[in-house]
Amino acid sequence: MKAFTKFQGTIVPIMNDNIDTDQLIPKQYLKSTEKTGFGKYLFDEWRYNEDGSDNLDFNLNKAEYKKGTILITGDNFGCGSSREHAAWALQDYGFHVIVAGGYSGIFYMNWLNNGHLPITLPKEDRDELSKLSGDTVITVDLENNKLSANGKDYFFNLEETWKERLLKGLDSIGLTLQYEDKIKEFENKNY
Repeated sequence: MKAFTKFQGTIVPIMNDNIDTDQLIPKQYLKSTEKTGFGKYLFDEWRYNEDGSDNLDFNLNKAEYKKGTILITGDNFGCGSSREHAAWALQDYGFHVIVAGGYSGIFYMNWLNNGHLPITLPKEDRDELSKLSGDTVITVDLENNKLSANGKDYFFNLEETWKERLLKGLDSIGLTLQYEDKIKEFENKNY
């Protein structure tokens, strides 16, 4: 997993509450266990018209948001079924940070386990951020728990264990390998 310390990107606002995993990626696209290839299906039912053409009213299809890497959204993001494909679809599309009012517990863990940052901010802050132009650069500084845009700082919290894992780029295997010497010592002593 790649270390996450600072990140700069632009926003895509999708301010709906209760965006569930089926809205993120419908079940008919869950035919692979690879982590790639799902970005084209992200928000499929909102992003495309019935004839397959782009829904030009949806923010992912608007020119100013086409290269966005920070999703600004509502409360209870990622609710619904426990499909990790939802995190993979967001990742494959190009998102690295999600700013929401809250998350489903399973989605929250899936997003972190894939090396990405879930930020929780109050509605007023998210509303401010959602009104920024699509070319406004936002800086996320994980070491200082700070998101900055247009000269204003927004502070967030992240459990210290997860913060350290992201800063060091440690997935579950990497975390375990930090204790390799102690594991070998235990095995040699007990087996």
